[in-house]
Amino acid sequence: MSVILRFALPIYIGNIFQQLYNWVDTMIVGRFVGQGALAAVGSTGTIMFLIWGFSSGLTTGFTVLTSQSYGAGDLKRVRHSVANGILLSVIVIILTTVLSLSSAGWLLRIMNTPADILEDAYVYITTICWGIVASVLYNLFSACLRSVGNSRVPLYFLVLSAGTNIALDLFFIIGCHMGVFGAALATDLSQAVSAVGCAIYIVKCVPALRPARTDWHLEHADTMHQLRMGIPMSMQFAITASGTMVMQASINLFGSVAVASFTAASKLVNLLTQGMPAFGQTMASYCGQNYGKGDIPRLMSGVRQINVINAVYSVISLVLTWALLPVTAGIFFSGDAALGEILSWARPYAYVSMTCYIPLGMIFIYRNAMQGCGYGMLPMLGGVVELIARFVVAIISIRMGSYLLAVSGDAVAWLAAGIYTFFAYHYIIRRISRKAGQEVRA
Repeated sequence: MSVILRFALPIYIGNIFQQLYNWVDTMIVGRFVGQGALAAVGSTGTIMFLIWGFSSGLTTGFTVLTSQSYGAGDLKRVRHSVANGILLSVIVIILTTVLSLSSAGWLLRIMNTPADILEDAYVYITTICWGIVASVLYNLFSACLRSVGNSRVPLYFLVLSAGTNIALDLFFIIGCHMGVFGAALATDLSQAVSAVGCAIYIVKCVPALRPARTDWHLEHADTMHQLRMGIPMSMQFAITASGTMVMQASINLFGSVAVASFTAASKLVNLLTQGMPAFGQTMASYCGQNYGKGDIPRLMSGVRQINVINAVYSVISLVLTWALLPVTAGIFFSGDAALGEILSWARPYAYVSMTCYIPLGMIFIYRNAMQGCGYGMLPMLGGVVELIARFVVAIISIRMGSYLLAVSGDAVAWLAAGIYTFFAYHYIIRRISRKAGQEVRA
């Protein structure tokens, strides 16, 4: 448990900083540009999750090979996996940028984005799309560092990026009056700082991850291995994001005030649940290294330990969600906004979601544990479970005109996928143990 906590803590702190500078984006936009601009930025959240999730899923999958090779002590393959991953990521950057820019307007329209915020939403999301290169490279380099057991350095550069983002937000939005375009541009530039910082650190300080000149080519076996992991992981993100887009479309029908209030509530929920993705990233590296070494009992022990941590963390987060929502909801709006009306739209999402924090943590833990062991298909099907759950809830909410049902999509999806990933993980771990001839306690 102590090893897991030491590794997970920097990732968690980094996730918190990332959420906090997203909060700053939202607060500055809401207070200095207006409630409509806040709703515009909030309405693009699911599209951003689709774009960033798809690209980060690919790059994280590329580094599973790096983690397994490092655990097996094969440093030559570690270095080549990094070079191979960078070359594949360049292809990902080009394709993702072109596809996202060409489809952004269409996605906003089919999601029922209110007409009064559509233009600002389009400006914001297309500007974000131009920064995909920085997002992909930061995710790749930070995942490479975590694959060899270093979760601290990505945190340092993320903190630097957060400070840069806040300064640029203030300069572009308040000083230059650039509106939502300034907020998106600040995000792009601050992510570029993180990506460049991680790249320089790897070149200067981590020889195990520094490819030699002869490594810079796409090798068939490594490419197939990385795509075998990256494609299911990216598809899992894309499927999950598709479900959240359906949910967002059902919420958009209730108008820009509801969208803005939901955005404020989701910011708090996202902040308080950042431990869950940190647990998942920890398990991806932990299980990858132990799987590469062939130590299946230790792998299983780590998963059991982090589930205990997740249960404690989830209960604490539940209490904080209930206590902090009335305090934090108003900070995203200018002084003339009615707090009572905001809370009437914000409370349903926050209070329903907090009841399913434990299953949400299970999704990240079990999904990343399976992916760290080289299994991509079953974790991807967990995304299908989430999509179906959100789709069903959204369709029912639209037909019934129920806002409560519309904002319940996340909670229902987390519960359904948490149960699914629990059984999928135990199926895979028994299969692995039989192959290794090791007795494990599930």
